[in-house]
Amino acid sequence: MFTYDTKLRVRYAETDQMGYAYYGNYLEYYEVARVETLRALGYQYKRLEEEEGIMMPVLEAYVYYRKPAFYDEELTIRTHIKEMPTSRFRFDYEIFNPKGELINEGYTTLVFAKKENGRPVRCPSILQELLLPYFQPKPA
Repeated sequence: MFTYDTKLRVRYAETDQMGYAYYGNYLEYYEVARVETLRALGYQYKRLEEEEGIMMPVLEAYVYYRKPAFYDEELTIRTHIKEMPTSRFRFDYEIFNPKGELINEGYTTLVFAKKENGRPVRCPSILQELLLPYFQPKPA
């Protein structure tokens, strides 16, 4: 399993009249964390599109709201890649407030598709190679 933490501060424009981070922003927070997780792994999403000619549209998303986030709080978004991607790539997320409380969790499943025709393809081998060390069985 590969795990990476991304820090993100709730901006004023992202809050609603109650002072809470607007619920629709959490999917955007997930996206920021997903891109930064791939970057931490040594792979840029931009490369996937420009060099590999592959896009990753979202197939499904799940969000569970435990507690609100508030303006100016620095959130920690913990992203987990729990399984090797095939033609689908799932990211699991946990969001913590500054007190370390779990305030949100969810996941997104994306698919690899050719930009030119939208047809599904398998995960690029370079990305699988970067992830492989995190999924090797540990010696006994």
